Amino acid sequence: MDFIPSFGGLGLTILAFLVALTIIVAVHEYGHYIIGRISGIKADVFSIGVGPVLAKRTDKHGTQWQIAALPVGGYVKFHGDANVASGKADEEELAEMDAGERRSTLHGAPLWARAATVAAGPIFNFVLSGLIFAGVLFSQGIASDPLTVDEVAQIPGIEGTLDSGDLILEIDGRTAPALAEFPTFIAELPEQSPLNYLVERKGGEHLVSAPHPFPPLVGSVSPQSAAVDAGIKPDDLIVTIDGDAIATFEQLRQRVVNGGGAELVLGLIRDGESLDVTLTPRRVDIPLPEGGFETRWLIGINGAMIFTPATRTPGMGEALSYGATQTVFIVKSSLSGLYHMVTGAISSCNLRGPIGIAETSGQAASQGLSSFIWFVAVLSTAVGLLNLFPIPVLDGGHLMFHAYEAVRGKPPSDKVLNILMTIGVVLVLSIMALGLTNDLFCP
Repeated sequence: MDFIPSFGGLGLTILAFLVALTIIVAVHEYGHYIIGRISGIKADVFSIGVGPVLAKRTDKHGTQWQIAALPVGGYVKFHGDANVASGKADEEELAEMDAGERRSTLHGAPLWARAATVAAGPIFNFVLSGLIFAGVLFSQGIASDPLTVDEVAQIPGIEGTLDSGDLILEIDGRTAPALAEFPTFIAELPEQSPLNYLVERKGGEHLVSAPHPFPPLVGSVSPQSAAVDAGIKPDDLIVTIDGDAIATFEQLRQRVVNGGGAELVLGLIRDGESLDVTLTPRRVDIPLPEGGFETRWLIGINGAMIFTPATRTPGMGEALSYGATQTVFIVKSSLSGLYHMVTGAISSCNLRGPIGIAETSGQAASQGLSSFIWFVAVLSTAVGLLNLFPIPVLDGGHLMFHAYEAVRGKPPSDKVLNILMTIGVVLVLSIMALGLTNDLFCP
């Protein structure tokens, strides 16, 4: 199901980016707000967006909740703050407060309360990511043994062969293994179509002829890829490469990986019609589960089987564990990527700026709601991680100052803080400039 049909125009791409950004910022700032409130710190303003206020209301705690005109961020202004960045206290206002009221400010609260409030923003981003990943797994389910057909793909050669509810017993005369071993099993099958399937259907065994279980069928298209630029869509069936017929996704993968980046002409079948598209694979740095990166030629296509297996609903603990694992993997891959970019092992073009993120938002949304939600989870992890970097003006910089205060018994002087904050602004702007440059000039 399309999230928003034809989600490719500039306006809709910007909308997708702003929706994703608003969700992530709202959760991040709510983390600051709610942990601050629990810690005894009062928030004067909670704003979604910046600039002129469009709508507002004040709750029983005295916090003004507002929506501002520019949906490019948000903030919490705590009691006693001189500005919305919470980096500097309003000394005149604090001087007029008694001890009890000072305790309700961010700058007058105990160190533990300030540190917890600052750390809560990135932590809530990680929690959001984990819950989204868990929710996706919970909604989609986990393929379960024995291997049973749920839905059959609508591709040429599949009509009248496999059917929903079929239990796969054999393929090409080989006993179908447990799902955990199925990728290896598929790799050992002949790279041809059709193949013979022995299935159990309505209590009896039937031998049917159907396409290879893993044909060159497009399951999804990666944002910012050659396939997106060429207009390839999910459910396209690739039948030829440079005029040569192919029957399996592995044949497609091998031609791309071993092609050295040479231009390819792909023959497709889409909605029963044949068409050709031309594209050039791109060198992509792929994070490895064990750490590090592998550089490959890719076109940005993920394959799909000729049928979706029947699934089971995971337990709550299983789903949450999956969500946490996915979040940790993104954090580790991001840190590894930054390290490898700094050392020159991989291209700095892997760092993207607002244009690249916006384009990815639109492309993810064009593939459906689940794809867009998944992108929000990935971006939320990235935002949480970035905010933990020990750079002044970011949450990690404030935590660094709190750590200094915990060791020395007093915060850094205002002069030192001002110098460090200036350095932090320069660093953040430099990172943004690099990302924007990459958006404009990297392939």
